[in-house]
Amino acid sequence: MAKHKIAVIGGDGIGPEVIEAGCEVLAVLAEGDKSLTFDFKRFDWGSDYYRKNGVMMPADGLAQLKPFDAIYFGAVGDPNLPDDLTLWGLRLAICQGFDQFANVRPSKLLPGVVGPLRPDLGSAIDWVIVRENSEGEYAGVGGRAHRGLPIEVGMDVAVFTRAGIERICRYACEIARARPRKKLTIVTKSNAQRHGMVLWDEVCKGVIRDYPDLSVDWMLVDAMTQRMVSKPGTIDTVVATNLHADILTDLAAALSGSLGLGATANIDPSRQNPSMFEPIHGSAFDIMGKGVANPLASFWTAAMLLGHLGEEKAASRLMAAIETVTGRREAVPPDLGGKANTRQMTDAVIAAIRGANA
Repeated sequence: MAKHKIAVIGGDGIGPEVIEAGCEVLAVLAEGDKSLTFDFKRFDWGSDYYRKNGVMMPADGLAQLKPFDAIYFGAVGDPNLPDDLTLWGLRLAICQGFDQFANVRPSKLLPGVVGPLRPDLGSAIDWVIVRENSEGEYAGVGGRAHRGLPIEVGMDVAVFTRAGIERICRYACEIARARPRKKLTIVTKSNAQRHGMVLWDEVCKGVIRDYPDLSVDWMLVDAMTQRMVSKPGTIDTVVATNLHADILTDLAAALSGSLGLGATANIDPSRQNPSMFEPIHGSAFDIMGKGVANPLASFWTAAMLLGHLGEEKAASRLMAAIETVTGRREAVPPDLGGKANTRQMTDAVIAAIRGANA
């Protein structure tokens, strides 16, 4: 019997609402599989914890998380606190502290979901975007000087290392190789960024020589946005820098129907540290506590968590339940044009799981 230890960090805003719904769904999945059990432990870290303790998580936070098999994370961000404080104090502290260098975000137009593109274009969306998650534009290198003076200056330095580029490109190549189309798009901006992005190109060119079975093409990041909208069927697996992929994946989620469907995994491929799984929609304080947050992204994220833990059968069962619910359109959340609240969406997915179990 596999008993998976899961660290649960609801975080801020709607994060606790959708993550608790996800924990409920995972527990129901285990009802139909006697070999699958979960041990959830909740951590109350986030902005409220900061108000009480002056930090987003305790100094030994990483040590507390280290023994877990995975981290199930909600959201971070509070309108009454600086965004850089909350992000760097919790989410990035975990991602970088555990060297979760691969951020993986799938995008697909689920059955019954109506996206902003024409149906023939939207139905072609079936992508995996691999984001470098440890350096680049979000390396945290830089500073400010002469604060408050007319000559004040602020600098953020994008850091690209040969090792960092090579490992993310290789990880993306392995994902592309495992997918039916064996197709990889490498996103760059080396025409304007003459140093770090040129290194990015050079290292990626070296890596793809080890993958002659892949079909590889290159796109400037601005042109990539146009291609995602007008020619989505030409895209399969994508690798991009921290900033570029951060933007492209939000576009991907929107083209797939809603940010409320965006799932992501922050992976340490070495498995020396727990990986972290989170919906991408953010804390959404405007709907916090109203019970209307779409939990489907947290469910899809839970399926990714299961896949990472080797529970492929359970992951497939969960995704099938999600697609059953979106396909039937009996329960549709507000962000997808319906009126179903968080409880109703959760109940619908649970019913689909139990129906399949029966």
